[in-house]
Amino acid sequence: AEEEEEVEEDEGWHRLYPGHIPTSPLQKALLAAGSAVMALWDPYRHDMVAVLGETTGCLALPNLRDKMKHHPEGYRILQERPRIRLSTLDMSRLRGLPDGSLGREYVRFLEDNKVSPDTRMPPKFVDDEELAYVIQRYREVHDLMHTLLGMPTNMLGEVVVKWFEAVQTGLPMCVLGAAFGPVRLSTRKLQVLATELVPWAIRSGLNASCVLNVYYEQRWEQPVESLREEIGIFPPP
Repeated sequence: AEEEEEVEEDEGWHRLYPGHIPTSPLQKALLAAGSAVMALWDPYRHDMVAVLGETTGCLALPNLRDKMKHHPEGYRILQERPRIRLSTLDMSRLRGLPDGSLGREYVRFLEDNKVSPDTRMPPKFVDDEELAYVIQRYREVHDLMHTLLGMPTNMLGEVVVKWFEAVQTGLPMCVLGAAFGPVRLSTRKLQVLATELVPWAIRSGLNASCVLNVYYEQRWEQPVESLREEIGIFPPP
């Protein structure tokens, strides 16, 4: 019984947040390799994409956290820890906002593409409670990136968003998705991607301020075009 208590105490010491699974560097490397193969095989395996993001984000996540800490709005987000979930969203209010507003266009994106913010997986393998929130926040604003960039959830749209996010976040998962996502696209789509969409996504990613420093929940009434301009995202081609 004493041994069991010691194990529980030891686990309690290492479990930094609900659902956290402590892993060694070797275990992380194996998880990263396995999830990368599965994510490339099937880009819609969001669970594998999530594991890849957590096990390879050891350099990018602290950098994103520091960007948030040194920005007034980002710092407030880190302190208040808002969540974007169906339980925190007033969907009827957002539907009632004017066309072109962030809230109305976000709900339109969710409904048109039949997606839900509740499908975002909670972090498990990030060994820092604050960094776990950072990657959670990144996941929960992903659909808002689609909304701001005007991109659907098909493979072409996902690749474009991944290019933007790769430049913005430096997360290896985004870089991998941006680089290998296009392999499944048709020749015509590849041409549009290479000549128009990727150059625009890269320029926007480089020009834009950190997208994690926007308290989107307090911007629902702001026109999408106004927020795009504020952040520094160029109008979609």
